Amino acid sequence: MSAPVTPAGRPSPDGGPTGVAATPAAAGSAPRPIRRLLVANRGEIARRIRRTAAAMGIETVAVYADSDADAPHVTEADHAVALPGRSAAETYLDIAKVVAAAEASGADAVHPGYGFLSERAEFARAVVDAGLVWVGPPPEAIEAMGDKLRAKELMAAAGVPVLPWVVGGGTPDIGWPLLVKAAAGGGGKGMRVVEGPEGYAEAVEAASREAVSSFGDGTVFAERFLPDARHVEIQVLADAHGSVVHCFERECSIQRRHQKVVEEAPSPALDPAMRARMGEAALAAARAVGYRSAGTVEFVVGPDGEFFFLEVNTRLQVEHPVTEAITGLDLVREQLRIAQGEPLGFEQGDLRIAGHAIEVRLYAEDPARGFLPATGTVVGWQPAVDPAVRFDSGIEAGSVVGVEWDPMLAKVVAHAPTRTEAALRLALALERTVVRGVTTNRDFLVATLRHPEFLAGRTTTSFIERVAPAPRWVPSAEDVRAAAVAATLVDLAEQRDSAPLLRSLPAGFRNGVLPPEQVTWRVEGDDVTVGWRARRDGAVEVTVGDRTEVVRLRHVTRQPAGSGLAPGGAGAQAAPGTGRPRAASGTLDLELAGRRLLARWQRHGDRWWVQGPAGDVALVAVDRFPEPEAPAVAGALVAPMPGRVISVAVGTGDEVAEGQLLVVVEAMKMEHRVVAPRPGTVAEVRVAAGDQVSGDDLLVVLAEAPPAGDAAPGGPPGEDPPGEDARQEAAAEARP
Repeated sequence: MSAPVTPAGRPSPDGGPTGVAATPAAAGSAPRPIRRLLVANRGEIARRIRRTAAAMGIETVAVYADSDADAPHVTEADHAVALPGRSAAETYLDIAKVVAAAEASGADAVHPGYGFLSERAEFARAVVDAGLVWVGPPPEAIEAMGDKLRAKELMAAAGVPVLPWVVGGGTPDIGWPLLVKAAAGGGGKGMRVVEGPEGYAEAVEAASREAVSSFGDGTVFAERFLPDARHVEIQVLADAHGSVVHCFERECSIQRRHQKVVEEAPSPALDPAMRARMGEAALAAARAVGYRSAGTVEFVVGPDGEFFFLEVNTRLQVEHPVTEAITGLDLVREQLRIAQGEPLGFEQGDLRIAGHAIEVRLYAEDPARGFLPATGTVVGWQPAVDPAVRFDSGIEAGSVVGVEWDPMLAKVVAHAPTRTEAALRLALALERTVVRGVTTNRDFLVATLRHPEFLAGRTTTSFIERVAPAPRWVPSAEDVRAAAVAATLVDLAEQRDSAPLLRSLPAGFRNGVLPPEQVTWRVEGDDVTVGWRARRDGAVEVTVGDRTEVVRLRHVTRQPAGSGLAPGGAGAQAAPGTGRPRAASGTLDLELAGRRLLARWQRHGDRWWVQGPAGDVALVAVDRFPEPEAPAVAGALVAPMPGRVISVAVGTGDEVAEGQLLVVVEAMKMEHRVVAPRPGTVAEVRVAAGDQVSGDDLLVVLAEAPPAGDAAPGGPPGEDPPGEDARQEAAAEARP
């Protein structure tokens, strides 16, 4: 394929080459240069916009909520303004606060990124009314396309194929299954699939609640749902001079909870003819609303190859990097140039597809628990260097992943001459990336990218349910043994290095012939005991289970500062009674059973990680004298993660059936339903609507239901069971 063509002087997001010269500005339309840009967002997209702005000589202003005060997007910006508050409604969704921040900081333009206020016409108007440049489409276009109901009507009038739909209440008559959707917003929020009439009313109510929380608008509608379809979207660019082009398609079919997980460009399902037809439909949609800036027209493609309009995203998409990779464009730069009044510097015929690009979204979530969002502190973050891929991240070592925001940690993008190369390159880069302290979907992504169904291009919206990629990597017994031995010997080396005296002695040296020392590690829920005895030649005799071997720790290093794994903050303080910091990391070279293990290690408190070629093995040092654990509460149902209780559907004494809804907890803008795992009677309800809960907090206690027809134990209702008087008398005698 021919190389992509881009306007002269335009650096690609990854510093690649540039192409043809830009067209001069139209007569009479003097550009308005942007000198200071406020980015009304957070996380990876705020950092990504800042990079392009800096390359164009534009200063940036960050805004931040209380919990984001030390976030990378804040510390990297030229200026920063606080938005007091913790929730999205108090901060990034508060139009008055954001506009005031722009004015106070001396910004002359606002870029909304994606999510939050990016598709709110009233925000765009407020920015323009304040005399600032709005980096996005006209408010009228946002208004028309932001209301998905109105958008469907406009597209139908423009001749773009649309799916049948119905608004709210009553029982729809357009067939089943249906997808209930929020009329305002996207990103999987406020969406529910309904298989039949019996679940429709509940789905509408839940989707509406979620839509209010995420977008401030509870309007929902339902449209026909195609269960085994593809989600294909077309990137468009339009300037203020009448030029509109499309930048080909992206496929985003692999989703969970209607939120994209893997995106790629071009789609493996489109041929040139279909690509041209969908591109023309997207251009018609953009022209119908007088579009300007970057936008995306989304379609659903059925198994028969027919496509239908879904919506227009009037903003930059999360997955825009794959389009940048195959075209050589910098879409943020195009947005800024268009906002300044400059024309596009190329025409449709100038654009070409070069190679294949795949992006995955690295989330703090647990695929093994239904993709529940996860929280915690990132104690290790080190993107892979080889193979070379693109990382757009919003975190660093020490970042706290809370319940307030979306759980996406980073986007990772691979570009290669072929689709297979891109997939395998991306999988290997993910495998070599260090991300520790929070549960992630990294192993699930690796399994997806290497799965034969993915490599064959059979990536419909049912992919996850149909293929069920492995939710996590499970280390083999040999992996566990090697990691336990490595952690033991590194710990010994650290003890020796931190000892005030006798540092020249080998690790584990003992003055006399004594039984081997032992340490126990908990790995994958099992205890692994490592016994060792030092030898005078510097090697160590190690016993794990019934195997005893001579092991030599050839080399241990500590990670340099600023690596993303180095000890810092509270973790750098010395552990009580030792000279060692609570946190440390480095590399090791171990000779074990005739083979070399070259690995990276990290310690944070009593938690250890040893990363070899196959992946991370997580270990926990088992205390030799542990505190007794509190007895578990029988029948306890706990919060799946920290969040806020939205509703409680049962009371004490209620009898419930298996699968019956008990409590709804909202976290990271999503609702999580806690249901009865079996029939029973509600013995206790520990929470109420509005309560804040932590992960594993007790919500409801469910007692076993008595068999049908059985009377209460001991006889008819109202009578004491046999022996009760005797037990009460004995209890009374025992009281002081």
